Amino acid sequence: MAIDNQEFKNTLKLWASGVSVVTANSAEGVLGMTATSFASVSMDPPQILVCLHETTETGAAILESKKFAVNILTTAQEQVSNQFAGGTSMDERFKNVDWHKSDLGLPILDESLATMECSVVQQFKAGTHWIMVGEIEHTQCNTGEPLLYFNSAYQQVAST
Repeated sequence: MAIDNQEFKNTLKLWASGVSVVTANSAEGVLGMTATSFASVSMDPPQILVCLHETTETGAAILESKKFAVNILTTAQEQVSNQFAGGTSMDERFKNVDWHKSDLGLPILDESLATMECSVVQQFKAGTHWIMVGEIEHTQCNTGEPLLYFNSAYQQVAST
């Protein structure tokens, strides 16, 4: 017998994860959303995965365009994470956030700790989400401390 939703949430909030914003393009413009469901898949070829709810505009754009970027956020980008979370319009999400279109044409958040630009090589449905596996075509790494999410709150890595 499966556990209920609240028990599932209570358990998963104890998993510390990095915070990212997944971005893509659509015919209407640039799209993006905060996502903690991101992981590495393979070194050879270099692949990552993102999990996005089936009803998101960003997920639909990725399914159509077969391209996406993952922007790993720094501790200075907590507001960016909130701005790209559900409940705000796409126009509001990119407002007052420095970003540019990469050489591959994807929206990149300028002050992110790292970015990975990907082409979708596999996609499959799992429950209410799409799992999209992307092969990394380009990366960019910067300096800073990663923004983490743990126990329903933002956290920081303790510097030694």
